[in-house]
Amino acid sequence: MKKYLYVLIGCFLLGACTAQRQYRVPLNETEVYQVIAALADDSMQGRAVFTEGIEQAADYISSAFQQAGLAESFLNTKGGGYRQTFDVIQVQPSTCEITIDGELIADKNAFVISDQAGVNWNANPEVEVITIPKGSDFKQVYREIVSKGKDVLAYVDESFAAEFASLRQYIQAGRIIPVDEEEERGSSVFVLKNNGSSSFRVNYSGTVSRQQLFNVVGMLKGKSRPDEYVIFSAHYDHLGVIEPVGKDSIANGADDDASGVTAVISLAKLFAKEHDNERSLIFAAFTAEESGGYGSQFFSKQLDPEKIVAMINMEMIGKDAKFGPNSVYLTGYEKSDLGKILQTNVEKTGFTFHPDPYPEQNLFYRSDNATLAALGVPAHTVSTVQIDKDKYYHTVHDELKTLDVKNIISSIRAVALGTRSIIAGKDTPSRIPQVQLNK
Repeated sequence: MKKYLYVLIGCFLLGACTAQRQYRVPLNETEVYQVIAALADDSMQGRAVFTEGIEQAADYISSAFQQAGLAESFLNTKGGGYRQTFDVIQVQPSTCEITIDGELIADKNAFVISDQAGVNWNANPEVEVITIPKGSDFKQVYREIVSKGKDVLAYVDESFAAEFASLRQYIQAGRIIPVDEEEERGSSVFVLKNNGSSSFRVNYSGTVSRQQLFNVVGMLKGKSRPDEYVIFSAHYDHLGVIEPVGKDSIANGADDDASGVTAVISLAKLFAKEHDNERSLIFAAFTAEESGGYGSQFFSKQLDPEKIVAMINMEMIGKDAKFGPNSVYLTGYEKSDLGKILQTNVEKTGFTFHPDPYPEQNLFYRSDNATLAALGVPAHTVSTVQIDKDKYYHTVHDELKTLDVKNIISSIRAVALGTRSIIAGKDTPSRIPQVQLNK
């Protein structure tokens, strides 16, 4: 009788150990800290596109992918290592002088959106004059004006001063145009002024040049399903040097999105060490997310979307979610069953996946998952940021000291465990119905 009792106890203990191994995700907290500390360091100058800082960041991520044992992706530039390079047009405003009824408009109260090196209007009758009155949807009208591709002068009611200033800062930092979208388009001039006039003069000049951007991409080939892909991604660019607060002018982007890139690197190390993935895994650090998502847009055109099983994009995971520790949320949770699969795989582990609690923020369409999601791929973003309360978002205060590295580790573990059955080829998330990107 004792013999059988010992056998039962042994089986129970073996099962318990197996379960513990199943839920164990070996992560070195010191290594995770070192990665995010490097990416968010002042030496990278906020990782803005077309800067030395983003070059350093790309080199750092490439080195991390190599050390992890990732292969250079077939998607990458030939001879470019882990870099996936593509050409864009950079438009950098230089000078702008606008007079209305003979009165010179202050620089802070005007900006120009143009793909041309120069604009010279003198009460041109072909220019459409528009007024954006108080109480209107300023952002929506702005998008409509820019999308027209015609010459437009828009007078913006002064009640929109805060939104106007934020948009002007973004435009003055420079714009990016994909090479395949380069075409002759009109110019849009925005002036913060309550009362419009048809008597105006606009003299604007800018620099239009061809530049290169680059994603950083590595992969692990699948053992039995090499042509089916699971993507883990995050964007590594940020705002760079911005308006100073005190003596600090570097927007370090620790949470946005050094935290997500840290997760991608950590997952790459983890899965490369295990090397038991049946499907191929692609690890991507995207550029130019803050400039319009151009890195992920280019990446998305290089793969047949029907071969992409899932995309787990990670953005801002450095603080506790609204649901407390060991929890994350998934944007667009209801659009596929990816979230349900992730949650099933983490049952009894203490981790939880939740639907996005901020649907009014439109986060599903604002991150690098959006382009592939529009093509039907179950592509979602994992996040923890309390976006309605985060006072450090897009400021110089988004630094490592404001983050909880343990929360980053918890989120990485949740994604690692949640995707196990997908990586193993046991689960295939449902496709997303055709989605129209919210532009």
